[in-house]
Amino acid sequence: MSIKNVLIALTLLLPSAAWAQFQGEERPQTDSTLVISLDDALKIALSENTSVKVADMEIQRTKYAQKGSYSALFPQISASGMYSYAIQKQKVFFGSDDDSGSSSGGGMASMFTSAFEPIMYYIQQLYAATGTPFVPYVAPTPDPSESSSSSDPIEMGRRNQVQLGLTASMPLVNFQLWESLRLTGDQVELAVEQARESRLGTVASVKQAYFAVLMAKASYNVYNAVYENAVQNCKLTESRYNVKKASEMDLARAQSAVAAAIPNLYNAENSIFLGLWQLKAVMGLDLDCPIDVQGKLEDYASHMFYDLNEGAEASLDRNSQLRQLATQAEMLAKQIRMQQYASLPSLAMQLSYNYYTQSDKFNLSQWKWLPSSTLVFSLSIPIFSGGQRYHAVKQTRVQADELALQRQNAERQLRIGIRQSLSSMDTAMKTYDAAASAVKSAEKAYDIASKSFEVGKSTLTDLNNTELTLTQTRLQAAQAIYSFVVAKASLEQTLGYDFTEE
Repeated sequence: MSIKNVLIALTLLLPSAAWAQFQGEERPQTDSTLVISLDDALKIALSENTSVKVADMEIQRTKYAQKGSYSALFPQISASGMYSYAIQKQKVFFGSDDDSGSSSGGGMASMFTSAFEPIMYYIQQLYAATGTPFVPYVAPTPDPSESSSSSDPIEMGRRNQVQLGLTASMPLVNFQLWESLRLTGDQVELAVEQARESRLGTVASVKQAYFAVLMAKASYNVYNAVYENAVQNCKLTESRYNVKKASEMDLARAQSAVAAAIPNLYNAENSIFLGLWQLKAVMGLDLDCPIDVQGKLEDYASHMFYDLNEGAEASLDRNSQLRQLATQAEMLAKQIRMQQYASLPSLAMQLSYNYYTQSDKFNLSQWKWLPSSTLVFSLSIPIFSGGQRYHAVKQTRVQADELALQRQNAERQLRIGIRQSLSSMDTAMKTYDAAASAVKSAEKAYDIASKSFEVGKSTLTDLNNTELTLTQTRLQAAQAIYSFVVAKASLEQTLGYDFTEE
């Protein structure tokens, strides 16, 4: 055998061996492989997706915050204790600052005498009735040299002081507090809507990833058919070349067609793997978990019908973004009222009960505890705050106006998104209708060209041209289906439809 024939044989065998190895590595199916449908993928994602879990936890957090805010309506009870040791006792002064203590003392004596004069007269009459002379007590005159001045300080209190208390307070009338409690309810509602938006986004992401895998499989099937046809044509050309009925150029073209088909197969295979990884990521599954998807992209061709007029007039009442903006607008309105209520009077009540004791000796058993209790009603009437409350209301109203403009712009952008989705769906439906007809014609043309090539009535170039047309039309049909289902998923997300709804 000549060297030339050996090289030709190796050129044929290498693609065949590579394809055999490629088929052996193609998406190994094991008993542990999880084969899921679209509904299964959505259910798993809504229970395992990280963003959905975080959104649910945020709802729980806001509910706890709401319950905690209601505690302001109940009495707030606290206990307190205090111990103090007087290193130096407090001192007080009596009398004037001068040294004339006698004048001050005389004044006090005259006041005492005038106050008790009727009593002294009554006692004197009792002694006279009994015949016993009444001798009133006369205090000895103090020695001026020994008496202290009335201006000397006197120590007060004792060294050790202990106080134990229990205090309970609660608001009775507070309009600002009541409005803030209503505001926490809106915060819970906003968290619920944000969780719903997260679910809608997860559903759309899962659908797009699922359809991307189906699109990769459809591309793989098309390129697989191209490769099988190229191998078959190469074998047929080689047989003809061996009997001198085909030229060396025809054999080279057949071999190059086989070699050119292999990279497309590897790219399609890689797209399937990447698509499955993306699907597992949005579902919240482990990337090493083997999964596969059910069905084919062609199964959704029968659902490629949508009333575009109805879609253009669809209501945005269920759109999550607009619902959140509406909730935020309501929260700003309540915040304005809460700021206005800050100018209204508030009434609160406080009840305190205390035990108090003092002693110069640190002997707990001899301490005498004295109880005391008070009930206080406090009325607070705001009068002037330098315009703080007024400007706070103005600031919040500006925020409300900004939010109204943002809502208008958001609704405009959503309407544009709806039209884009409907336009993509309309283009996909028209493209699929044309591509489906073209596929039938291309398949018929390829069959004719293949049979003509087998009997030698057409060249390999004619056969390759018809195969290229068939490949393009098949890919166009698959791409049209994929574009339709992805645009429909985006439209459903914009309109706020759950995956269980039609």
